[in-house]
Amino acid sequence: MRIRIVDAFTDRPFAGNPAGVLLLDAFPDDDRLQKVAMEVNHAETAFAHRLPEDGEADWALRWFTPVAEVAMCGHATLATAHVLATTGAHQGPVRFATRSGVLIATPREDGSITLDFPTAPLTEVGVPDGVAEALGAEPRTAVDTGPNVGDLLVELADEKTVRGLTPDHKALAAYSSRGIIATARAEDPSRGYDFVSRCFFPNVGIDEDPVTGSAHTALAPYWSARLGSAELTGLQASPRSGRVRTELRDDRTLLSGRAVTVIEGDLLA
Repeated sequence: MRIRIVDAFTDRPFAGNPAGVLLLDAFPDDDRLQKVAMEVNHAETAFAHRLPEDGEADWALRWFTPVAEVAMCGHATLATAHVLATTGAHQGPVRFATRSGVLIATPREDGSITLDFPTAPLTEVGVPDGVAEALGAEPRTAVDTGPNVGDLLVELADEKTVRGLTPDHKALAAYSSRGIIATARAEDPSRGYDFVSRCFFPNVGIDEDPVTGSAHTALAPYWSARLGSAELTGLQASPRSGRVRTELRDDRTLLSGRAVTVIEGDLLA
């Protein structure tokens, strides 16, 4: 198996969110996929294989963290589309058959890639008891992001508070199926982003995810409603950091960014 490590939602190496990408002839058994993802040990490893022509999708795509398969992953989809485009394995828009339906990735002339994902259904909920203590900050609001994303989204007072979080990751695991998205309005939009976020996913073995495409399918409608714009840019303020351009189109959210391949080799086991 040929394996690549791709940094997604960034235009330079060693930033954004790294993902493993393997293009296969077919999927092996789930146990082998999980073991490979555990060996790669990044937030997600993507496995894809070509589908027969004339179907509703071009490639089948699955995503695994080191400990579990997930229903949706933006950065590993971006990474896979980048590998397909740069290796010539697929030209033009690519349709991926996934657990979240058919997802489309479209390469752009400027080198970026746009993902077409389902918009997360948001339901405002009361702030659960204990979240403030686990997070280390008092949320203003709390929102359930639906089954595909599986997070509790909380808005905090300001950008400084989001950047300064040092949460109790074990305690956060009790509040959603995947984890917590903490967000706030940008302190200075002239810096090129409209909102900030950080994502903590202890239930899938990721204390903090560097840049999370799927979370932006919830962040886009949340901030579009508050800022009055369908097109926004989010900065995920993790130590690696990365930017995601979002465009809200009713029940679909477009996520745009760049990717860089940093490692390529053979999986020998």
